[in-house]
Amino acid sequence: MSGLDAAVTAVVRAARPYATAVTVVLADGARAQVRCFGRVGRDRSAPPCTPDTVFELGSVSKTFTALLLADLAARGELALDDLLEERLPRHWRTARVRSAEPIRLLHLATHTSGLPRLPPGLLATAAPTWFSNPYETFHDERLRDGLARTTVRGTPGSRFRYSNYGAGLLGRALAETGGLPYGELLTERICGPLGLRDTTCSPNQPGRATGHRRGQPLPAWSIPGLPGAGGVRSSGADLLRYLRAHLDRGRHLGRERAELAVALREVQRPRLRLRHSGDELCLIWNRRRSGERDLCFHSGGTRGFTAFVGFSPDGSAGVAVLANTAPALDGRFVQAGYELLRSAAGVTRSGQPDAGRGA
Repeated sequence: MSGLDAAVTAVVRAARPYATAVTVVLADGARAQVRCFGRVGRDRSAPPCTPDTVFELGSVSKTFTALLLADLAARGELALDDLLEERLPRHWRTARVRSAEPIRLLHLATHTSGLPRLPPGLLATAAPTWFSNPYETFHDERLRDGLARTTVRGTPGSRFRYSNYGAGLLGRALAETGGLPYGELLTERICGPLGLRDTTCSPNQPGRATGHRRGQPLPAWSIPGLPGAGGVRSSGADLLRYLRAHLDRGRHLGRERAELAVALREVQRPRLRLRHSGDELCLIWNRRRSGERDLCFHSGGTRGFTAFVGFSPDGSAGVAVLANTAPALDGRFVQAGYELLRSAAGVTRSGQPDAGRGA
């Protein structure tokens, strides 16, 4: 068994015992593979997992939000230094975040806004559905109301603090700028041009796998107020196209989509170095030096799915792994995906720290 095959096997094993479907995507130079294992549900009559089977991406959605941000910036519709409050709906502006300094879009895309991980008011109503669908009643109105209850600790731009709240607000600001709901804007600006036919924010997407938590089936994930933070779902076939677009930095897009090609380069550019780790942060993507390669990656999870997506900015390899089970506490599936990326990129094992940040 080759080292790459062994790494794929390790990914499938890491999804056990609760996942019924696993998809592994490999983009390695001129080669492209989408390997599928199992069935979309626990019932024996459930269809087999295929390259078109749709999985929830969780926080990997944030990488789509980053690309949408970079695309709008390349078109001149906004700037990364724009103030958040100026990009939100006008009738929201009376509900301002309390902060010593203004929050800018770049702060949201680098998790340096100082905003908490979750929006105020979410936990109070999420308890009854915490283990299935905690965001399902958190709509736009509650997101707006939470702004007035938010106080930023510290100065925006000064410290890394991972925030679903911040990424969700970024998605809302982009939707307001683009004049469409987040999911529709993503389809128009990103998914359509890249040929991503199965990538959507719709919880009722046909061909989806059933999510599981400890073997129990769950309803489709719903995150209406914060889709830019975790509402995207996609298939292995689409993620292969997504990875290839990042690997070739949009060179295949042609002149008519030059702005998106610029955006694909911009999301890979380091913006800051994280303290005590040596890792860098691009627009949402984590970037790490591993052996002689730089690797960009992000993980994600919902209550019923786990995902990891990564690539080497030099264009040598890209990987996505998807499972229809909730993230394990030890992060073994995400770590197996990271090791697969290192193997595909030709990095020798050297005791790298885990790749769990971003789930």
